Amino acid sequence: MTTSKIAITIDQNTLNRLDLLVKSRFFPNRSRAIQEAVAEKLERLEKTRLARESAKLNPEFEQELSEEGFDTEIAEWPEY
Repeated sequence: MTTSKIAITIDQNTLNRLDLLVKSRFFPNRSRAIQEAVAEKLERLEKTRLARESAKLNPEFEQELSEEGFDTEIAEWPEY
């Protein structure tokens, strides 16, 4: 995976907390900590978006759609 160098602005309190995690070796460095935090946030946003979109679905309609054509096809299935 290629990486890009960027500059960010972060408040001092957050930076102090981040540095404590690095100092306690929870993260090897600031960069890794920020990379993981951003990746985790993006994943959460995607899951939230998926949940919102899924909530828009009508379960009864989706069930009917998934079973469409079964009535005619089931008669053609071989018996075991």
